[in-house]
Amino acid sequence: KLLRSAVSNLRNNRKAVGDGFYVENLMVDGGPMVKRSLPRARGMATPIQRKMSHITMVLGEKPDLKPKFKIVVPKKIKLPPEESKSLKKEKQPQKEKKSAAETKKPGFFRRIFSRKSGFAK
Repeated sequence: KLLRSAVSNLRNNRKAVGDGFYVENLMVDGGPMVKRSLPRARGMATPIQRKMSHITMVLGEKPDLKPKFKIVVPKKIKLPPEESKSLKKEKQPQKEKKSAAETKKPGFFRRIFSRKSGFAK
């Protein structure tokens, strides 16, 4: 994401043309820290530090440099309403009917010896 953003900033803001860009420098520095506390036993608290970082990327340009790969983001295609409805219907799973044996109530032993039964205490 950072590389895509840096290349698009070069093209839009600096009006750079071509694909001869390379990463000249990349630095990651400590950023601000969000300090919170987590409640613990006996009224104590444990500190939580949510750390963030600052990322600095410097791009250089060489006109004779050929790119090794091209960043391509596929565009989303909006389908007509008829096709999108048919795709939604295909994705929904079919409901299976339960047989009579599966819908039968639990037997005598299951009722007496179940965990939540009032008899087995």
